[in-house]
Amino acid sequence: MRFATPLLLVLSVIALPNRASATTADGKHKLVIIAGKPSHGPRQHEFRAGSLLLQKCLANVSGLVVEVEDNGWVQDEKTFDDADAVVIYADGGKGHPALQGDHLAKLSALIHKGVGFGCMHYGVEVPADTGGPEFKRWIGGYYEDHFSCNPVWEPKFDDLPDHPITRGVKPFSTRDEWYFNMRFAEGIDGDKPAEVNGMKFWPILSAKPSDAVRKGPYEWPKGPYDHIVAASGRTETMMWAVERPDGGRGFGFTGGHAHDNWGNDNQRKVVLNALVWVAKAEVPAGGVESKVTKEDLDQNLDQKGKK
Repeated sequence: MRFATPLLLVLSVIALPNRASATTADGKHKLVIIAGKPSHGPRQHEFRAGSLLLQKCLANVSGLVVEVEDNGWVQDEKTFDDADAVVIYADGGKGHPALQGDHLAKLSALIHKGVGFGCMHYGVEVPADTGGPEFKRWIGGYYEDHFSCNPVWEPKFDDLPDHPITRGVKPFSTRDEWYFNMRFAEGIDGDKPAEVNGMKFWPILSAKPSDAVRKGPYEWPKGPYDHIVAASGRTETMMWAVERPDGGRGFGFTGGHAHDNWGNDNQRKVVLNALVWVAKAEVPAGGVESKVTKEDLDQNLDQKGKK
């Protein structure tokens, strides 16, 4: 009996999957979506309701299991042990879930192993000195206060690149708080594919803001910023994806302020595809198919009053 234990240990080590493979007990890729705490007015920043809706839409994707954790972090960090990707849909800035306590170190350890990472809407914003350097390495860029801007406008996403995230997605437009002028990693312009220091970068959703949009007002601060106005005519990227040198994947999506925009089939599909892709599951040839009703959009909303 004393010889069985070392042998079993050897066999268990041999059987351990690498980070590129599915790691759950039933052989599926696992995605953990962290929804932020309630904020803003009704049907805005509905992080929990939006995350649960996306989880429901992913229920039939082969080889993928999705876990939603609300209130800004996971209840038990052991859930990260078999996660293939972590996505944060939450408020950002100094209150960003990734910056609380030792969370940045926890995420750094996961990403070092090749775990995918994505952020949505306000979740792409972190301070330039704390979180900014990490986000440039992890997802290729971030929203920087007073450098990036956040107007409410209706970009036309007419020119979609050839990428798994855009499978089955048709040109679309939604009115939302679409951030732009991200602080991308050095060597990345943002409006065209790039490969820098082993990181591959793809713009996914891009459009040209009008001069009126550039001149504001922005949501906060109202602006305008001289450097935003001076970039008249430039294409801006509002969703992007990266493959990191460690083998992990990442993405940023700046929409998602207005909850009802999840009812737009193409906005929903491009994000669903990204969630599948970042967890290294297979994106269907026609993209993730889903249907969302008004009743679906009304479920799980935060209690924010009757406004």
